[in-house]
Amino acid sequence: LVSFNVKKISSTEIEKNKFEISDLIISNSELKLSNQILIEKTPIQLSKLIDNINIKFLKKKIEDQKDIKIGKYIVNFNSRKMIKQNKTLSLTEKEALIINFLKNSDNAVSINQLQKSVWGYKSKLETHTVETHVYRLRKKILQNFGDKNFIQSLKDGYKI
Repeated sequence: LVSFNVKKISSTEIEKNKFEISDLIISNSELKLSNQILIEKTPIQLSKLIDNINIKFLKKKIEDQKDIKIGKYIVNFNSRKMIKQNKTLSLTEKEALIINFLKNSDNAVSINQLQKSVWGYKSKLETHTVETHVYRLRKKILQNFGDKNFIQSLKDGYKI
């Protein structure tokens, strides 16, 4: 669900940056704004406008997922690569999702939270999927980077 307001902003207001940085600016001329969607021909079908908005959000998501610094590592979630100095580790999709979820959490993440968020399990299944994936990920990081503390096991769950 996306909620937004439509408002007319004059070119003077745009020049003076009198708009919220979170506003999505839709215009028919190039303004060189990161939050602008350029519509060259108007009127435009609503479906085409929605497509343009979706493309903008996807580009932003891709940009936001590249070269993220996590401790002494750089992680690119688009290419699923973990880098430290001249060494690179390829991650599986689940490994990248685990790291991404853990990095966004201030507290330790329980096995149940990872099951729900990364695998989408809604019930309390008796499974060792999370533990197995975390074990293998830790092993890969240890073998490649010699780091045994990247993912820590705490009494409440896992933490980076």
